[in-house]
Amino acid sequence: MMNQPLAERMRPRTLDAYIGQQHLVGPTAVLRKMIEAGRVPSFILWGPPGVGKTTLAQIVAQRLNAPFYTLSAISSGVKDVREVIEKAKSNRFFDSVSPILFIDEIHRFSKSQQDSLLNAVETGVVTLIGATTENPSFEVIRPLLSRCQVYVLKSLDKADLLALLHRAITEDVVLKEKKIKLTETDALLRYSGGDARKLLNILELVVSAEESDEVEILDAKVIERLQENPAAYDKGGEMHYDIISAFIKSIRGSDPDGAIYWLARMVAGGEDPEFIARRLVISASEDIGLANPNALLLANACFDALKKIGWPEGRIILAETTVYLACSPKSNSAYMAINEALELVNRTGNLPVPLHLRNAPTKLMAELDYGKEYKYAHDYPGHFVKQDYLPKELLGKHLWKGQSNPAEQKLIDRMKALWGDRF
Repeated sequence: MMNQPLAERMRPRTLDAYIGQQHLVGPTAVLRKMIEAGRVPSFILWGPPGVGKTTLAQIVAQRLNAPFYTLSAISSGVKDVREVIEKAKSNRFFDSVSPILFIDEIHRFSKSQQDSLLNAVETGVVTLIGATTENPSFEVIRPLLSRCQVYVLKSLDKADLLALLHRAITEDVVLKEKKIKLTETDALLRYSGGDARKLLNILELVVSAEESDEVEILDAKVIERLQENPAAYDKGGEMHYDIISAFIKSIRGSDPDGAIYWLARMVAGGEDPEFIARRLVISASEDIGLANPNALLLANACFDALKKIGWPEGRIILAETTVYLACSPKSNSAYMAINEALELVNRTGNLPVPLHLRNAPTKLMAELDYGKEYKYAHDYPGHFVKQDYLPKELLGKHLWKGQSNPAEQKLIDRMKALWGDRF
């Protein structure tokens, strides 16, 4: 055991020892209640690295006393999935708990791999626990997603990380034999980025570099050790989420120098290129939007080209798109409009569709005046005629508010010409 990394030695074995995610495993949390009741459905854990996804899956299996199988989406194929399912079937006895199949990085599974899980999950041959750092709505096929609950895990906060540090230096079989003093912890917390595994890796690195059993943790010492050992933290760099945030904010702030610098930090750190490309597509819609609609076309082309070209040349495509987005005029009018519309829908509920806007595919619907007074825009001069398109309760509501830039001004002028004072 002493040869294991600190992060593995400190892996919790019970829910009471588990740090963080109290919204899921706290005393009154829903997931904890299901675990304690011994009735756990298939579920997917979505969250950043090092927040306890694998640990939680192992605790569930141990608590339920269920056979535990694990697959990595990086190295496993359809054949491996089928073999594990056959093993699970042979280990399943009447009235016993379903074996648990844990799949790490399930977002990397292909459609065919995910399809191969469906029947086993649906019939209860296995209870699936998936772990992903990517939004499962985009990365997991709909039939599988509909059979699983999705639980969101959060980065560990400062209190969680400090609790983990103190537990490590007082309870770990190796570290408790030393005299470790946590004089300064800012660098440890900053470089860990809310990742428990990274935090413990850095602590172990700093402690192991000391010749004496008396170790004082200082910020300068942590920074020095990390500079000497850049592989001590994972490929996302010291602050994976902070760097992508700085990248997007630099684009939003129209600073191509800042944007290209943070892009270089991600490229040098080995960040997944498709992760960067996805964020560029989002930025093109959220921050540039109608001020330059071509930005979305370029960002989408960047994503497609990156898949065709691969690495390292893909960095050039990312750079071109990054600079273009940073230099583009900015507008979030579409982003604001959909947010306001969603808030309106949540507040007003399912208002009926006006009769003239309804389709009338049957005789009965036509007799009920579905579509009766609808005016076909192409039958009128300029392909436009004034009529109401909102539910009567919302008439006069203004959701899209064009912003001040040349491209949107043209849209605003056209809307004013058509609708008058409404815009």
